[in-house]
Amino acid sequence: MTPSTEPSTRPSPRAPGNRMPVLYLSHGAPPLADDELWTTQLAAWSRDLPRPEAVLIVSAHWESAPVTLGATRTVPLVYDFYGFPEHYYRVAYPAPGAPELAAKVRALLAGPGTPVYDAPDRGLDHGAYVPLVEMYPDADVPVLQLSMPTLDPEELLRLGRRLAPLRDEGVLIVGSGFFTHNLRGLTWGAGPDQAPGWSKEFDAWGGEALARADLDALLDFENRAPAGRIAHPRSDHFAPLFVTLGAGEDDLDTQRTVIDGFWAGLAKRSVQLG
Repeated sequence: MTPSTEPSTRPSPRAPGNRMPVLYLSHGAPPLADDELWTTQLAAWSRDLPRPEAVLIVSAHWESAPVTLGATRTVPLVYDFYGFPEHYYRVAYPAPGAPELAAKVRALLAGPGTPVYDAPDRGLDHGAYVPLVEMYPDADVPVLQLSMPTLDPEELLRLGRRLAPLRDEGVLIVGSGFFTHNLRGLTWGAGPDQAPGWSKEFDAWGGEALARADLDALLDFENRAPAGRIAHPRSDHFAPLFVTLGAGEDDLDTQRTVIDGFWAGLAKRSVQLG
């Protein structure tokens, strides 16, 4: 999980006037780097995307209100996990900062009564860098992390809507969570067919709701989804989906699942709009 020093197959440049897609991805945990299938899927996904001018990422692992901008220069990563082997704490991902993007985000979000804070020393957490290491291993795309200021789906949908104009400027907006996330149900080493019933049921329901572009159902997932409160005892890992849906609302009819299946019993469904 270190940036590659080998030449990479880069995605095609973005054609002028074309909007960038928006993504919601299940980001795994540090051992994702050891999963050959998943890393291959993430790398293939990035090759199919237009090359972004910058990445704006909202991770389940940074909740801070009011909304806060992370570092706009290269700073150390945030190793926000415990009990893993030492080599996971030596991962580096020196992506360039994105000060110009930060200024644009501030202009879109800030207003009377809605300040935007700065955390100039906060590096990328594992919800951001773990998937980006696989998708952009050369660490040559500027990255800005934005805090998740609430877990309220409606408010996050509105946040995504306000960020949507960035898509026209080559910004790849990414919500990073996990489609099911109950750590008490985590089963290391479980095969895809060994996922617990609650994880399979929620994943199937969520996939169908996305395919129908049923925003009302998704916004009320805790009540409408089978095993909603088991799949997400706390909704932090599903919440970034609503930023994605807001930013990609005009493209809901293009929604497609790019990665599916299960990892350690959890659904790794990851989707693209646009």
